[in-house]
Amino acid sequence: MAAEINEQEDISLEDNQLVCVITGDIKKVKAQEINIQSVALMLNEEYGFDLADMERDFKIEYTDPDNNKQKKQKIELVVFEQGKSHDQEHIIRICIVQDDKVKDTDKTKGLAATLENAMGAVENCEFGLWANGSSYHFLQKEDDTMNFDYEFTDLSDFPGEGETLEDLDRADRSSSRKPANDSLIKVFKRSHDYIYGNEGRKKDAFWQLLYLIFCKLYDEKRKFIPSEDSYRRKFWVGVKEKNTAEGCKKVSDRIKSLFKELKEDKIFSEVFSGSEEIELRDKGIAFIASDLAKYSFLDASIDVKGTAYETIVSNTLKQEAGQFFTPRNIVKTMVEMLNPSEADRVLDPACGSGGFLVMVLDHVRKQIAKELYPDLDGPLLTEKFNSFDVNDRVRQYAENSIFGFDFDPDLKKAARMNMVMAGDGHANIFHVNSLEYPNWEHPDEIAKINSAINQSLLMMKDLENAYGTDAREKFDMIFTNPPFGAKVKVERGTIYKEDGTLNYKLGAYSDAPEVLFIEACYNFLKPGGKMAIVLPDGILGNPNTLPVRVWILDKFKILASVDLAVEAFLPQVGVQASLLFLQKKTELDRQLAQESGEDYDVFMAIAEKLGKDRRGNPIYLRDEEGAELLFDTETQYVVNKKNSVKEVKIRKEKLKHLDDDLPKIRDEYYKFLNNDLL
Repeated sequence: MAAEINEQEDISLEDNQLVCVITGDIKKVKAQEINIQSVALMLNEEYGFDLADMERDFKIEYTDPDNNKQKKQKIELVVFEQGKSHDQEHIIRICIVQDDKVKDTDKTKGLAATLENAMGAVENCEFGLWANGSSYHFLQKEDDTMNFDYEFTDLSDFPGEGETLEDLDRADRSSSRKPANDSLIKVFKRSHDYIYGNEGRKKDAFWQLLYLIFCKLYDEKRKFIPSEDSYRRKFWVGVKEKNTAEGCKKVSDRIKSLFKELKEDKIFSEVFSGSEEIELRDKGIAFIASDLAKYSFLDASIDVKGTAYETIVSNTLKQEAGQFFTPRNIVKTMVEMLNPSEADRVLDPACGSGGFLVMVLDHVRKQIAKELYPDLDGPLLTEKFNSFDVNDRVRQYAENSIFGFDFDPDLKKAARMNMVMAGDGHANIFHVNSLEYPNWEHPDEIAKINSAINQSLLMMKDLENAYGTDAREKFDMIFTNPPFGAKVKVERGTIYKEDGTLNYKLGAYSDAPEVLFIEACYNFLKPGGKMAIVLPDGILGNPNTLPVRVWILDKFKILASVDLAVEAFLPQVGVQASLLFLQKKTELDRQLAQESGEDYDVFMAIAEKLGKDRRGNPIYLRDEEGAELLFDTETQYVVNKKNSVKEVKIRKEKLKHLDDDLPKIRDEYYKFLNNDLL
């Protein structure tokens, strides 16, 4: 486990309070305080500095050279030499942390007035950081022997615990930092804002950033290419390289060459057409690359990568015609309740940006890693998620068993990119209207789908289902949130054939897309196959949809139904919805049900809390008086030392827990299944 939760203490928080990770003190929630907590966690998990060696609001003393008077300066966060007393002479990192509105050029709170002044006053401190939540400046202090003073150099990063500046500059450095907390989200946003504001590319800032992100991913994946005898990074920026035009040109040339190589790669060529170009200036490429190069994208958790990716995608792709991201906690619960394995062929017939497919891939990745490394657990097992042997099995699984269909070509591309971000890149994502399959008007795409299905049947030795040539009745599991609502129009030809007969039996009762998708999913599932689908409550409760419910009861066994709170899809869209878990009956099952009737238990639950309010703000567990509760938590994390040595560390902290019923519902469903088997 990454975190072990102990008994809660008798401590609660007001809505405008948080607990400092360093001191354990209760602090008011302000922009600067949030930034201090973020920097502290970054230094702890990413740089390997112990919380015990940090101190906040530390006052340094120095002599003003202009008037020879003693002065003091308060530093938001300092790091001391490991195990040494918290005295000024032992400070090795100075961190000035401001709120988001303070600019680095501010005369009193900016870079020169605060960080440079403090570093000059602390003789033994060579490195410092100035941060305001969106802008980060790493500085090195060097002696200026000509002027008997100090010179400050802008760096792309500073060394972590036990590292040197030379360690960061090695092209053969095989591992980057694993992003903690919200680091990756901030890096993505910072990079996007830079392109948008400084490169004059407001229309394609998103795509230009993605090209650089995928260069980074491709560079990391090169470690697993058999022909790469000794891996050397190509996507890297020397700590001082971005400071000169010559250095920026070298960075730009390296990355553009990498992008050209990427577009010819088998996996990545499926994402790009080949005509794309990185069109940023050398300075812009070096600026963004220096931020991205710090982190290992493959080692980042699926939640961190997914949230970061969705943050920039959601601001770019218009959420029209019922398209929006299914919240991650809902996706995770649906996947975990059906529990797909390496033996299951999975489809999302309305895959959007690929959220369900990515979650399935991550779920199966964890199973594979546990099978291959049964003696490991916690963060050491997590470290194996992207090992060569796990990656190879995951790649084969995705190639053969994960399929996604979507009517929107932009979302098809976004889903492919999301799969690459998840650490695969080779799932079978197709541009097709699932409601019109297999008679869609693009026969070439249909042929590709059918070829991929036949290849999957062959590779999975699925001889029992190897009849026919298309995707119908070929899937073990379906996860989907189909488009629904009055804005989504279904063409008449989808429901009726040219001779006037029905394509969809449910079309006799409704032309709503969510109704037709139920039947489409039925057609895609194998007999005995399972599906988890998001449906508006109207289908399950309105009198005029009774025939639809009768059809569902005839064709499926109801496994579970979870009623969602109205906040589920807010603030994107307001709709009352439920999660329905179904298993397709075999013909024998249907005959027995018709002859003898049915009597079985159905798991039912109501998710009253989903961890957020109507505006999308997080909500936490509270006591009877309405104050937020705190829980003692031990967080385990791995720090990468020199020479690839990994050390497991534990951070004790008091954390709030989201008020989300879905994990409890998942656990109760597992108990229900186990009791059913007894």
